[in-house]
Amino acid sequence: MNRTFHNYFIYLLAFSSGFSIMGIELLGGRILAPYFGSSVHVWGSIITVFMLSLSFGYLLGGRLSLTKPSLKRYGSIFMFAGIALLPIAYFATPMLEFVFDNIEDSRYGSLVASMLLFFIPTIILGMISPYSVRLLVTSHIESGHVAGMLYFVSTLGSAIGTLATSFYLVLWFEVNTIIFSFCLLLITLGILAICFYKMEFKNAHVQLQS
Repeated sequence: MNRTFHNYFIYLLAFSSGFSIMGIELLGGRILAPYFGSSVHVWGSIITVFMLSLSFGYLLGGRLSLTKPSLKRYGSIFMFAGIALLPIAYFATPMLEFVFDNIEDSRYGSLVASMLLFFIPTIILGMISPYSVRLLVTSHIESGHVAGMLYFVSTLGSAIGTLATSFYLVLWFEVNTIIFSFCLLLITLGILAICFYKMEFKNAHVQLQS
């Protein structure tokens, strides 16, 4: 895989991660609404959990990228993120019922529920952006430009994910169907990244032998 295709592929994955993050965040409001309503403090809880978990994800992703960064590890992050979303579809109802029954104040109930459902998968999704930068940067001279382009692409994905989810997906599909779709998208992209890693490794091995 040549360098240009390699870079475009990483930009595509960063775009997809931004799309998924905002799509899931919007679905969070739909998931919590039957139990805690859709008031400003419920959305405040959801946004707080996403911002907090993304900040931890950026930190962990940056640290992980320091040691032997590769498409294989990058793809693994996507696969783990997809798998980590599955409990939202399977266990959201019992989790929400438990929190609703045990925490009377809807402010803190929505905050705890958001933590239980979204904290771990969003941390993993947050690891993608700093790891993407590390895979794209080949020289310190271009690091600022690469980081700016990467965050532009990722944020554009978030904007389109927000519109697509709020304007169309929630009208066409059930919440769990959308979550499964995000899971499938992330896992598929992770598998593709690992496959491209194997192709690069094989090509490098062939070049060394010739």
